[in-house]
Amino acid sequence: MKPNLIKVILPAILLLFFSQNSFSQLPKETEAQKTQRMKWWTEARFGMFIHWGLYALPARHEWVKNRERMTNEQYQKYFELFNPDLFNPREWAKMAKEAGMKYVVLTAKHHEGFCLWDSKFTDYKSTNTPFGRDIIKEYVEAFRAEGLKVGFYYSLIDWHHPDYTIDRQHPLRQESDSAYARLNRGRDMNKYREYMKNQVRELLTNYGEISIIWFDFSFPGQYGKGRADWDSEGLLKLARSLQPGIIVDDRLDLRDVEGGWDFTTPEQVKVEKWPEYNGKRIPWETCQTFSGSWGYYRDEYTWKSPAQLLELLIESVSKGGNLLLNVGPTGRGMFDNRAQERLKAMGDWMKFNSRSIYGCTQAPDEFKAPANTLLTYNPATKRLYVHMLAYPLNRLTLPGMADKVKYAQFLHDASEIRFTTVQNTNDLSLQLPVLKPPVEIPVIELYLK
Repeated sequence: MKPNLIKVILPAILLLFFSQNSFSQLPKETEAQKTQRMKWWTEARFGMFIHWGLYALPARHEWVKNRERMTNEQYQKYFELFNPDLFNPREWAKMAKEAGMKYVVLTAKHHEGFCLWDSKFTDYKSTNTPFGRDIIKEYVEAFRAEGLKVGFYYSLIDWHHPDYTIDRQHPLRQESDSAYARLNRGRDMNKYREYMKNQVRELLTNYGEISIIWFDFSFPGQYGKGRADWDSEGLLKLARSLQPGIIVDDRLDLRDVEGGWDFTTPEQVKVEKWPEYNGKRIPWETCQTFSGSWGYYRDEYTWKSPAQLLELLIESVSKGGNLLLNVGPTGRGMFDNRAQERLKAMGDWMKFNSRSIYGCTQAPDEFKAPANTLLTYNPATKRLYVHMLAYPLNRLTLPGMADKVKYAQFLHDASEIRFTTVQNTNDLSLQLPVLKPPVEIPVIELYLK
């Protein structure tokens, strides 16, 4: 090889070698560093999910395109009519804050492929609809102004992009290899992977500090997609390089990769106990809807009551987790009345009882919850909180706690609750008023010795 050719080629080879090896692993951190990075999220305990897109117009589930097997052409009318004239993100932010939420995650792009920001890499975006506005920009500014942490949901799935290969979750899903091969001829996932990275770069560069990114979702197997299809490690490295403090969910199909996720995401379920991975408790957050749909669904009526929603929040914290509660705004950009009523009810309770939620976690094993109660514990203040899901008559007995409590009070009004030791036991008997306090779920705050 000629010397001058060596001078040209060798640096290129070395650059390729070192770039590949320098990024061969995701950024590493100690357990203490991860705990510190996630501290605000762990203490917040309560956040808002917002699913909003073109599916708000048909108003019959965010998977309407998939469920009804619509083509891009059939779905196009919603893009051409999207004009949420009542959209006011300041109102959204105010409602979230008053409900007691500390952070929010908005669907920047859901599975339908529609983008809520002025992306340079697609025409399928809010700025090209009759609405003509960068929704992400307004959202970020409004929620930050209320002191909430902001995050983005970004769908790995895309039912609109011409290079996204048709799979078993696609509206045009098929029944055979030959049918998939025919429909996917000319589609190029390499181009789609680059498209995703370009968009993630935009979202994590153009809008200031972003606290959370939700990637959703992987479904490996026949006619499915997993880490190789998304280049999950590449996406995650990009996100962490642009926003080093960002918190990431576990849906990139990287559960077995060190640094491949920060928290697990049980969806629409109550966990039986604090989730574990490899025998160790892990950070977790349950994402839940008010009803059976994430997007606005006009005719869906299985809405949870305020008491059920509060119990969901309390139970999540009682097992060391967070609750991300979803709102699906209407096609005009409003939270519908059912959502507003429930957010207000949660805010009315949180106004007086949030001390039993923020900064709290599962109670130490030595404390046993009486029937029809849930316990949370604040390790910093060393206070135990007893949430009464069913209000007892006159008294509540706390097993084995006679020597552990120095003072007890209702949390909502700081009124003292007197107590005695049950004769010949180590149980504590709290003397309660006959009339249930005027809060949905009364909370007793115990100052421990």
